[in-house]
Amino acid sequence: MASMFMIAIEATIVATAMPQIAGDLGGLKLYSWVFASFLLTQTAMTVVFGKLSDIYGRKPMMLAGIAAFLLGSVLAGFAWSMPSMIVFRLIQGIGAGAIQPVGMTIVADLYPVRERGKVQGYLASVWAISGVLGPMLGALIIHQFSWAWIFWMNVPLGLLATAGFVFFLHEQRERRPMSIDVTGAALFTATVAALMIALTDAGDGLASRAWMAAGAFVVCLVLFVLQERRAEHPVVSFALWSRRPVAAANVAMLLGSMVIMGLTTFLPMYVQSVQHRTPVVAGLALTMIMVGWPLGSTVAAKVFPRYGLRPMLLLGSVLVPIGACAFLLLRPDNSPVLAGAGSLIVGLGMGFLGVCSLVLIQEIVDVSDRGSATASNIFARNLGSTLGATALGAVFNFGLARSTSDSPISSEQLKHALESASANPVIQAAMQDSLHMTFWAVLVIALLVMAATVWIPPTSVGRVSRSAAKM
Repeated sequence: MASMFMIAIEATIVATAMPQIAGDLGGLKLYSWVFASFLLTQTAMTVVFGKLSDIYGRKPMMLAGIAAFLLGSVLAGFAWSMPSMIVFRLIQGIGAGAIQPVGMTIVADLYPVRERGKVQGYLASVWAISGVLGPMLGALIIHQFSWAWIFWMNVPLGLLATAGFVFFLHEQRERRPMSIDVTGAALFTATVAALMIALTDAGDGLASRAWMAAGAFVVCLVLFVLQERRAEHPVVSFALWSRRPVAAANVAMLLGSMVIMGLTTFLPMYVQSVQHRTPVVAGLALTMIMVGWPLGSTVAAKVFPRYGLRPMLLLGSVLVPIGACAFLLLRPDNSPVLAGAGSLIVGLGMGFLGVCSLVLIQEIVDVSDRGSATASNIFARNLGSTLGATALGAVFNFGLARSTSDSPISSEQLKHALESASANPVIQAAMQDSLHMTFWAVLVIALLVMAATVWIPPTSVGRVSRSAAKM
């Protein structure tokens, strides 16, 4: 939980401090890359470290991940320019790419299936607490200390987590004689990097760079597939990813992450610019997701041993579109309570899906492949966040362009709409229409979550039926 807390709070606390960091370091054009660089290496290295933990054990990979994260944190505090900050965030992302999948795999190794859901609920609560504490802690550090301390505060936490793993985690793992697919790992990293650069540039409106990155993605993907098909011990096992329960659960989590990212991005915008509420009220409406998620995880952990994993997955997949329907009912004169209620229901659904999909995937594979299986689920979540930001951002921009085809809205006008209750009525109407269209897209994705979950074959606690396991 200590190691997870470091990477969980990093997202919210850095977002709070970034305006001041950008003001001190300059390079405002690179602002988004401070976040994208971290997510890029985290996503790419998740699968790699998951595989390495299956070969060399969880403990050395976790310690390596913490060391990389702390190194990046210390260096980020000393950053002298925006490019240097981006490089150090890349190093942090490498550490996060090890900590998250290996930490969840350690839980799977230590706890039997009937207890594991409860512990996964504890880990989910860490993310919820971080979502609430991050902005407040970030604001406090910025006002009372140097922004460097938002990175340096990770050092005592990391050392505490390291001590815990060194003294209390005792593995008895036979190292299998296995070669490392270095070429496959490099090609996978390049493939994910090219994809995320293409998505980021597309979201920023940089069409030419996006197409170049997309071309590089296709080339790297073809080379990666060819390499993995001939590698004796591939980094990504196509046999694992092609199994129906694993594929369906991962697709459901990818789509669910797209829903969460869409709400994270556009719900505060609606509450502030259309309903003219304060940023605090907008933040509270969104925070209800972080309340619902650990609550759903806790409930799911208690009931799935009795009712089974698949019914709980189906229940979660139904709650997500039900919650998404609430955002279609939003109007300028609505109470923000409706937005908060929708967020809570979506969070509850994702809590059910998150715990049960992870337990399902961990239980249908051999212990020797558990790290790779866990990493596949987390990779799907991270990729979904990136896809969600880009795809739903495109829907929003299309809706805005359609609503104001005669006189396009400038970025300054959008900023004024967010900050002022007396913005131009035409702009207000355009924001209402485009955000409403975006919420429709969120609902469509939420319904696809339900479709993917229905595809998961019947399961029982701790194992999958023999027919399903062979699929």
